[in-house]
Amino acid sequence: MKKDDKWGIANIYSTANNTIIHITDITGSETISKYSAGMMTDKDREGGSPFPAMQASRKASEEAIAAGIVGVNIRIRARGSQYSKSPGAGAQPAIRSIARSGLRIGMIEDVTPITHGTLRPKGGRRGRRV
Repeated sequence: MKKDDKWGIANIYSTANNTIIHITDITGSETISKYSAGMMTDKDREGGSPFPAMQASRKASEEAIAAGIVGVNIRIRARGSQYSKSPGAGAQPAIRSIARSGLRIGMIEDVTPITHGTLRPKGGRRGRRV
C-alpha cells in the first residue's frame, strides 16, 4: 500500500424492495458514484433481488476505480429502527461484486440504526384499519 493511495467508503443501503450503493471519498462528504438496483431493471418488483444489486455495485465500483479509488471500507445498513434490522437480499451480492471488481476491501461494518427502548409503530392507537 502506497502513501498516496485513495480510499473511499461504500455505503450499501439494502431493504426488501431496493439496494442503493453509494461510494464516497474517505471523509464521506464527496460523492463519487451512486447507483441503485432499481436503476438496473425496468420491473419494479425486481429492485430488491440480488442480480440488479450486483449490476449496480459493479457500475459504481467501475466509476470509483476511474476516479482513482483503490480500496473501500464497506458500511451496510438495513432499514432498522422499528422496521427490519436485517439487510435485504441484495447486500451480500453487492459486496461480492465490489470485491470482484478490483477494489480492495478494508473493513465491513453494520451501521443499521437500532432503537434503545421502544418506538411507536405507524398507524395510531387502534392500528391500521383495512
